[in-house]
Formats: sequence, structure tokens, C-alpha cells
Amino acid sequence: MTASHLLSTAAPAPVHEHAWVTESVHATSEGRIRYVRCVACVARRVDLDPPVIAPASALSREFGGARPSSPAG
Repeated sequence: MTASHLLSTAAPAPVHEHAWVTESVHATSEGRIRYVRCVACVARRVDLDPPVIAPASALSREFGGARPSSPAG
């Protein structure tokens, strides 16, 4: 049996949408490197999150802490 015959009879790999989960994250000068894997198969990938140029912004309002006193009237 030849290699070309074996390849032509091989069943195609099942196709699915990968569900990536992060295994580890490392900060570099280029940004954050994330090592991810698919939860459904053995696929792995390395992602680069570029550095953020804009300053951070609040995602929520401030909570806790002291309340400002009301002006005396």
C-alpha cells in the first residue's frame, strides 16, 4: 500500500468551532502572550494581546468608602 493510498482513504477530521480557554499568560515587551487550548479537542494556539495605549477607564462606579458630607444650609 502506498502513502497516497492511505491518505486518500483517511476520514476527514471533524470540524467544530473551537472553545478556547487560556492556560497561561505572560507579559512581554510586545504585549501579553496567552497560551490557549480548545476544550473540545487537542488544538492549541498562542495569542498576542497588544499593549493598551489608552489609559485605563472605570468599568463600574465607585462603591464603598465615605460619603461626602452635605453642605449646611
